[in-house]
Amino acid sequence: MRRQSLIAIAALILGGAAVLSWPSIAEYARSPVPVGAVHPATGSPDAAPASTRPDGPRSPEPTAFPELTNPIERTASPGPTVSPGPTVSPGPTASPGPTASPASPASTASPAPTPSPVDLTAEIVRAPVVPPGRAAERGLPADPWTLTGYRWPLANGFITGPFGPSLLGELLVDGQPFHDGLDIASFCGDKVVAAHDGLVLAAGRRFDPWIGWVGSLGPFTRRMEALHRWGALPITVVIDDGNGYRSIYAHLNAVSVKPGEWVHAGHQIGWEGRTGYATGCHVHYGLFSPLESKRFALLPAVHLRTKYPRFEIARIDPQLVLPPLPHGKTAGPFPSPSPSPSP
Repeated sequence: MRRQSLIAIAALILGGAAVLSWPSIAEYARSPVPVGAVHPATGSPDAAPASTRPDGPRSPEPTAFPELTNPIERTASPGPTVSPGPTVSPGPTASPGPTASPASPASTASPAPTPSPVDLTAEIVRAPVVPPGRAAERGLPADPWTLTGYRWPLANGFITGPFGPSLLGELLVDGQPFHDGLDIASFCGDKVVAAHDGLVLAAGRRFDPWIGWVGSLGPFTRRMEALHRWGALPITVVIDDGNGYRSIYAHLNAVSVKPGEWVHAGHQIGWEGRTGYATGCHVHYGLFSPLESKRFALLPAVHLRTKYPRFEIARIDPQLVLPPLPHGKTAGPFPSPSPSPSP
């Protein structure tokens, strides 16, 4: 009987102590204890999972990139090595997950079509006749058949290179090498005259800005400056004929005019020579209108070697405006020029 009384008294004492210490125990239960930390009461690591704590499981930390909408990325367990790029923006049709096929590179896109050069000699016959005065108003080149006042730049000579397809041409028209002017030869040092009245635009070796290149001459100029190659170009005269066309006289030995000078048809502008790329003394006579929209393409190999632009304004056959030769005749003296129109 006495033993039972002692046990009951001890139980009451222990129960009272527990009631008195309950606030500190509850407060400790509410304090977050990281996994692996030393428990202050027992001195042993607290390895219990968060779900067994009195306050229940802790909410997960917010993800670093909440804007990602891929369902696999939302449900994947976060790890220290996962670093999704903030610039990832999968398209609506892309397959989710790491096995999605990458987008096709931009280099596989079809290149822009290159304008194909047109054989201007065929177009001239079909073109409607546009008077020179009206053509300038409409922004169109005058029809070559209406041009007057032209004469041959050499009084005596032979046509050594016609205008048109040629194995020695550096242009490309309808898939064939093309010669864009008329080569006329007599003898070295022969007098070269203006084929038409006009204003001298260039006289010398730096004439390229006036001969109708389509594109920038910057790469070509920098190459010539770096290599000091200006002396390799032909001596050339370019004249504005005053009717919407320009005349080009190339490979001269020397010039007798200067830019800004006005000349009349038959006025001496230089001497026949072989400067530049030439196999003999001759005059390369070219004729074009800055208003022309058609283009001649430079041979790709020549473009890469010289850095000239890929296109030039299309030329016309000078024999369309020069006094006609008798049938079968290729040598001088050439016929007299047609009369110049009255002012």
